[in-house]
Amino acid sequence: MQQKTQRPEEASGMLTIGGDLNVYRLGFGAMRVTGEGIWGPPPNKQEAISVLRRTLELGINLIDTADSYGPEVSESLIAEALYPYPKGLVIATKGGLLRPGPGQWVPDGRPQHLREALEGSLRRLRLDRIDIYQFHRPDTKVPFEDSVGEFAKMKAEGKIRHVGLSNVTIEQLAQAQKIVPIVTVQNRYNLVDRASENMTPEQSETMIDICARQGIGFIPWFPLATGELARPGGQLDEIARRHNATPSQIAVAWLLQRSSTMLPIPGTSSVKHLEENVMGATIKLTQEEFDTINQIRKQ
Repeated sequence: MQQKTQRPEEASGMLTIGGDLNVYRLGFGAMRVTGEGIWGPPPNKQEAISVLRRTLELGINLIDTADSYGPEVSESLIAEALYPYPKGLVIATKGGLLRPGPGQWVPDGRPQHLREALEGSLRRLRLDRIDIYQFHRPDTKVPFEDSVGEFAKMKAEGKIRHVGLSNVTIEQLAQAQKIVPIVTVQNRYNLVDRASENMTPEQSETMIDICARQGIGFIPWFPLATGELARPGGQLDEIARRHNATPSQIAVAWLLQRSSTMLPIPGTSSVKHLEENVMGATIKLTQEEFDTINQIRKQ
């Protein structure tokens, strides 16, 4: 009897966020369904909508976006493509960045702005409450506790189900937790670059371990970066060939095995790349392969 092949989303495993949101550990990052520089509409709107719809067909039930992607474009496209949303779909979005132009990102953590950003996201996504609303980036001009305090207020008002943080340090996570429960941390982390903003690689690794111990989802952004590690004939390339996979698929597999609460959200504007990325969840690295990848990034 032929063994049933496990679907990619099932292979990624399940994570319960905030005690009540059950998501597969491979989500979709909707930043790249916008124009160049994450600015304006996508060059092929129909392809972007097809990517979003294919995401659900593949079993993914967490989509991550932000009001600053476009700006506003990503959220609007998600609603156009997927509303009314199927039961069980979790949409996480973010607020706290202004976009003066293509490729430009300016923090704005003022409580008034965060509230306006949330109201805009609710309107564009056609929701009464955001499942996971994340503070996109701390603003050095605004006390961190003031910004997080506004998130706590909006949660108490029922406009946010759960609060997440992005681009934060270990100290900022602890500080925020004194104000409101935190269910996700979204920091830069990948095979090539383990140093998140304002943190060393060692501190980033500690952050991941803290999140795992506390049951906090760790969402690595820019998860598929492989850089020079993917050079032909290199060790990562050899491991990929062994699994009949691409280096990016190995990157997904490695992240999923790194931590029980790791939740990669590879994004793309191509249906083909989307389908390729999700297959990385079906790859199981040996301990030797996992350790080898850990070592080669230090060379």
